[in-house]
Amino acid sequence: QVQLVESGGGLVQAGGSLRLSCAASGSIFSINTMGWYRQAPGKQRELVAFITSSSSTNYEDSVKGRFTISRDNAKNTVYLQMNSLKPEDTAVYYCNADGLTYYGGKYSDFGSWGQGTQVTVSS
Repeated sequence: QVQLVESGGGLVQAGGSLRLSCAASGSIFSINTMGWYRQAPGKQRELVAFITSSSSTNYEDSVKGRFTISRDNAKNTVYLQMNSLKPEDTAVYYCNADGLTYYGGKYSDFGSWGQGTQVTVSS
């Protein structure tokens, strides 16, 4: 199985910055898409940004120009640099990844979620 561990959340004032990290571990053969989602209280989980294996990126409209997603394939890690944070960015942020594992001579698809990290932006 593949485990995703997020870090970097916290409390920041409006206009500030945070950098989230998510490291994948396990019997990973390859990772396709890595992404960040968020869920605010009383709201559905929404996609914030994703990055493909060829480093193509896509962003939710409200974060364009403020957030940057990147990945380090050698470390199986994805990052989310969040600048100019707003109170409406407050949420639990979850990492997601999909790809292939190789274990016991077999390849298998995987799709995994991290445990979430809280981001709180005060006004």
